[in-house]
Amino acid sequence: MLSKKPRESIDLHISVDPAWRMRIGFAIVAMVLLWPMLVYSEFQPWILIDQQSLSASWRFVLNFFPPELSADFLKIVLVATWQTIAIATAGLVLALVLAIPAALIISEHLSISRIGRSKMRISSRLLRQLLRWILVLLRSVPELVWALLFVRIVGLGATAGVLAIALTYAGMLGKVYAEILESSDSHATDSLLRNGSSRLSAFLFGGLPNALPELLSYTIYRWECAIRGSVVMGFVGAGGLGQRMDESLKMLAGAEVSTILCVFIVLVAAADMLSYLARKSLNK
Repeated sequence: MLSKKPRESIDLHISVDPAWRMRIGFAIVAMVLLWPMLVYSEFQPWILIDQQSLSASWRFVLNFFPPELSADFLKIVLVATWQTIAIATAGLVLALVLAIPAALIISEHLSISRIGRSKMRISSRLLRQLLRWILVLLRSVPELVWALLFVRIVGLGATAGVLAIALTYAGMLGKVYAEILESSDSHATDSLLRNGSSRLSAFLFGGLPNALPELLSYTIYRWECAIRGSVVMGFVGAGGLGQRMDESLKMLAGAEVSTILCVFIVLVAAADMLSYLARKSLNK
């Protein structure tokens, strides 16, 4: 009997979370900060369970079934799907054309002055800072806003979507590429720069091999995001599945919307699978 009491006290002592006061404190602070934001944003989730809202939602959902599976409509959806993939891919390629040189220029990891061989000139500093602000500007404007602007300039169609993705994603990719290069192992890059190698050669043979898996993974992820973005931009006339869905919604054709949503889910799932296979092959 005497030997059981110490064990019980030890077990009770171990089961108590030593950081429970801190966790509760953080939870209270988070609720205190979150509540005014919810009130100011007029967040009212109980509207969803209102009788009128429930009946309207039920009627809206019933229009989705059964999906439209006629041969003519499926052909139209297939063409729109390929256009969506083309918009996302072309926009991403143009973004890479802009982002890769910008990342190489603004990356301090590839700077010769960083390893003490020379001081960075004022013109180089100004160029880097200017490029950083340009990338900030490009990624600060959402692709939907760019699409609205380009629809006004070039008219309806896929061109507006391609240009919108190219500009927004150039700002994102340029910033992230530079951060990936700066966070990777710099030993090989520094050795090449000390021995007179150019920035491009130091990147290709020093920085790129170490950062390639992360660069490729992020690029494929951005391609998946570009597919989703191209669908959203279709609602403002930038082509693809989004434009076809907008037309079906305006005609209250719920069956057509259901088919387009199913195709879009399959498309995103395929992009996610491609990203997984690419990461798995690089990690072997």
